[in-house]
Amino acid sequence: MKNLYNVKDAPKKDDLALRVYTSRLLGQEPDLVLHGGGNTSVKTTVKDFFGNFVEVLCVKGSGWDLATIEKPGFPAVRMETLLKLAELDTLSDADMVEQQRLGLLDPAAPNPSIEAIVHAVIPAKFVDHTHADAILALTNNPAGKKHIKECFGDSMIVVPYVMPGFVLAKAVQKAIEGQDLSKVDGLILMNHGIFTFDDDAKKSYDLMIKKVTLAEKYIATNLKPNPIKKAKVTTNLIGLATLRQAVSKQRGTACIARLSTSKAAGAFAAADKLAAICKKGPVTPDHTIRTKRLPLYLADGGDAAKTVEKYAKDYTAYFDKHATSETILDTAPRWAAWANHGVVSFGATLKEANIIADIAEHSVDTILKTEHAFGAWKALPAKDLFEIEYWELEQAKLNKGGSAKPVHQGKIALVTGAAAGIGFACAEQLALQGATVIGADLNPEIIEAMAKIGGLGIVANLTDDAAITNVVETIVSTYGGLDILVSNAGIFTAGAYLENLEQSNWDKSFAVNLTSHQKLLRETIPFLKLGLDGAIVLVGSRNVNAPGAGAASYSCAKAGLNQLCRVAALELAPQGVRCNIIHPDAVFDTKLWTPENLQRSAERYGLTVEQYKTRNLLKTEIKSANIGQMVSAMASPLFGKTTGAQVPVDGGNDRII
Repeated sequence: MKNLYNVKDAPKKDDLALRVYTSRLLGQEPDLVLHGGGNTSVKTTVKDFFGNFVEVLCVKGSGWDLATIEKPGFPAVRMETLLKLAELDTLSDADMVEQQRLGLLDPAAPNPSIEAIVHAVIPAKFVDHTHADAILALTNNPAGKKHIKECFGDSMIVVPYVMPGFVLAKAVQKAIEGQDLSKVDGLILMNHGIFTFDDDAKKSYDLMIKKVTLAEKYIATNLKPNPIKKAKVTTNLIGLATLRQAVSKQRGTACIARLSTSKAAGAFAAADKLAAICKKGPVTPDHTIRTKRLPLYLADGGDAAKTVEKYAKDYTAYFDKHATSETILDTAPRWAAWANHGVVSFGATLKEANIIADIAEHSVDTILKTEHAFGAWKALPAKDLFEIEYWELEQAKLNKGGSAKPVHQGKIALVTGAAAGIGFACAEQLALQGATVIGADLNPEIIEAMAKIGGLGIVANLTDDAAITNVVETIVSTYGGLDILVSNAGIFTAGAYLENLEQSNWDKSFAVNLTSHQKLLRETIPFLKLGLDGAIVLVGSRNVNAPGAGAASYSCAKAGLNQLCRVAALELAPQGVRCNIIHPDAVFDTKLWTPENLQRSAERYGLTVEQYKTRNLLKTEIKSANIGQMVSAMASPLFGKTTGAQVPVDGGNDRII
């Protein structure tokens, strides 16, 4: 492991700034901490409101991540308070949190880490704690203590596993009692992690890197020749979408499914004892609040729905066996080991799926190394893991807020022609309502446009069969499925009366405005059938019901699209997939309508520009955002009982009415 400390970058004569600096160095290493894991502290002296000097512990606050932490992320707690708490024989979680908050100098500061008392009883000025993968590989096997001794000698104090928080503080206090800590480099917490400490920030950080590096080298030395079986990862996108659907239904909400076929994930999925390994438990109990105790094991060719159902029954039995007064969480898995296919991570949001994917990736790598270096992986007993998974304090971290979730949260949406105008407005509204949005467009600006809304942009010619296939396969392999299709891509071909209409004009309009949509439906329907509340919204035109002279190629293609919608609605209703079409009138805040075009069109009707833009019964201008809002609604449960409908957004057109 590389030592990142740079003397030139390190702050001078500022304890807290130095604490921030080395904490962020630790946070940059995913092999040390992941997504809020680990904690650090510094003991220092500050002035209180009255100008008195007070001894405090500045410790990582709840909700902060070491990789990005700033000074406000280290709430200052009175050392006197923490040390008095450490003298107690027992202390409930609720009382611990309350008393630590009462010891804060700033009542608006975040809650101090649940390990604050642990940091307080270690007398060194700087204390660092991580859940290093290599350390966990050493401890999580039947001969863990033996390997720790061989790796570190007597330089580390070994603390048997106990519940984090107050109980751990008492265990650490007992372990270091009477010890000459000047001759000790740190603590190894069995099945949990490592502490290093020193009165010098650099030395404490250096010790962390040194000890983890020693563990990495020890593991490498013990690895058997060619330990990782060459993975034969195969692609099964329908299988992935089926698995996502089953997990989402079990969880009661749409989930993103991230498939990893990395070297570690592929090797794990190809492991001979995969089913048995999946029953052993996590790398560290801290992960259970995000990943649950066990992953799902899905055999190659296995029935995803039945496998998920069995997982749920087993989870319920696990809960019933260990619960006292707790309320059961949802019974869906958070990640799966899919034999010969890879590792799949599930999240109700893309952020959650990515976090779980990171944890799963490190977990499988650590488990494989432990299996091949030391012969077996051994996690904590189920009872200990249950205590963490259902720990009141840890659950609070994941249940902040409580506001209603966005209507499209967890949904995966494809919007075509999304680089600008109506397409972008649709994509933006879906994203605002929680969807993971993929935009496809011939215009290279699609990549930047989607990045603005946190989506994925794909440059593609949607009249090309191979390009459409690539778009769909990219979506499913990246996110696990497809729930919403907004087929918007289109062009307005030059106007011409029938007797003067060039055949290329007609052919181009039909290729883009009709046939490309038919091709897209052909490729997406198999996945929409496996989606969650599958919905298709086609973008038509007012011209379908009120065509204009000289617009035959455009009007007829859009009329064909209208008929395509009706057929799709008939065909897909048995699978619960809805297909509706929206008919906008002219939308004037798009690139098509330049000031010159507007002026010319208005003059043709003898109107001002403003009169022309509002020439409908409601005297209102139709904007792209209006279309986006309606499309988002049509894809939502609000239209859950509607299919085959034609929805005008035109301010009221007397020719149609």
